[in-house]
Parts: sequence; structure tokens; C-alpha cells
Amino acid sequence: MLVFCRFWPGAAALCVRRNPARATGFNFVMLKTTRAFTLVELLVVLAIIGMLAALLLPAVSRSKGKGQQIQCISNLRQLGLGLQNFASDNHVYPSAIAGTNSDNPGPWYIQLQCGGFDVSKPRTNFLSEGVWRCPSARPSVNKSGGTSISYGYNAFGCLAIGSLTNALGLLGHLASFSVLFEPVKETEVQVPSDMMAIGDSMSGGVFFMRTSLDYLDRTGRASARHQGKVTVAFCDGHVESPTLKSAFQDTNDAALVRWNRDHLPHRDRL
Repeated sequence: MLVFCRFWPGAAALCVRRNPARATGFNFVMLKTTRAFTLVELLVVLAIIGMLAALLLPAVSRSKGKGQQIQCISNLRQLGLGLQNFASDNHVYPSAIAGTNSDNPGPWYIQLQCGGFDVSKPRTNFLSEGVWRCPSARPSVNKSGGTSISYGYNAFGCLAIGSLTNALGLLGHLASFSVLFEPVKETEVQVPSDMMAIGDSMSGGVFFMRTSLDYLDRTGRASARHQGKVTVAFCDGHVESPTLKSAFQDTNDAALVRWNRDHLPHRDRL
């Protein structure tokens, strides 16, 4: 048997098969050939994949950010419940820091961990795990050299630079160098459902303060953390996510009173 083939680029091959046993002539057979991608076609495919990735990545990023915000809200809801437990048992709120001779010694987060969650000996790294850790917060070291924390305490109210003797928040009342701050009583918070207690610490500090957005963006990328919002637990335990502008920039009465335990705006002290 003799086979003769003719090939054309990019097409099938035409083969003529001669069978000597048959005198009637030739059989024509079409054979398929493998065709590879050209460089241009490969580049087109890669470009399409790149465009699809560019379209999908922002959606994936937004979805991830939303999931992290939901986790942060859950964390602060737990911290709000702990705050309620502490206030129910002691009829006061944690002070910013209390001396070793106090009923609840240590900084506010130690008081809350012990008195709000009934943890007798908190782990040394508890601030970087569990409900104390916001998944959107960037791990860093604060200016004092310690590890930054995700959530801060409203100690000074609407005052950007707090006063140790006349604070509007939950700092407490300066008593002595041994006792430090006596806690704020439950009755001193006029509207618990409208006073912010614990919120996102954008710069990694222990206090949640009314600071300029420019500073918060420079030190803690505030605008990117929760898609332009801040998560806050109130004195009654409920959680809200106001916009950054509402929490840190607005100077109307409704925005300012949420910082202060007497539920007054104190615009004259800004």
C-alpha cells in the first residue's frame, strides 16, 4: 500500500492511498493535524483574563471588607455585653485606670476583662486575639512602644485633648496618686443609649477620641478600615456604625452629645 499526502498550513492534510490489490484506483483520506496557538492569540487570551481579574478584584475586596466589618460589629457587641455586666455588678463604669488599692485595679481593658468577662487572670496577649482584635486593624506598635490595640475607650468625651480633672467621657474622677481615678457612676451617664463607650481605635491607642480625620487617616487608614464608617459600642451595650464624618467631624448637637456623659454638646470647649 502506498500513501501520498499533501499538507496546507493551518488546514487538514489530504492523503491519497494506493491499494495495489485493487485496480479501481485510489482512496482519498482526510487526516486531521494539530494546530497550536499563535503568539497573538495567546496575548489576546491573557489580556481577557487580565480584564476579568481587574473587574472581579474590587468586588472581592469589598466582600472581604464587609465580612471584616461584620466580625468587628460582633466583637464590639460582646464588649458591650461585658460593659453591661461590669456596670450591673458594680453600678459604675470602668475608669481609664485605677490604682492597685482600688476594687478594680488596672487600665480600663483589664477592668473590663476581669469584671465584665469574669477572667481572673487575663492572658498577657489577650488584646491581640478574640473579641479584642478587629480583623481590619493593621498590627503595629504604638508610640509608647507597646502593641497597638483595636478598640479604645471614650475617656474624654468630645474634647480632642482630654482634661484629667474635667473630662466629659468615662475617664473617671481623679482621686489620688494611689487610687488614681474613681469610676463614673451609672447615674452620671444621662442617656446610656446615646453615649459612645468603646470604638475603633484608628491609631492603635487605648482611647477612643474625637480627632481630625486627616490625622486618623495618616496614623490608621481610618477611611479604608470599615469603608468610611466606624464601629462603636454604646453604654447600654448596643452597637452602631456611624460614618466617620458623623463621628469625628460634625459639630451639630446630635453628633456632639453622643460623646458626653451629661448628654450636652459642650461646643464652647471644642
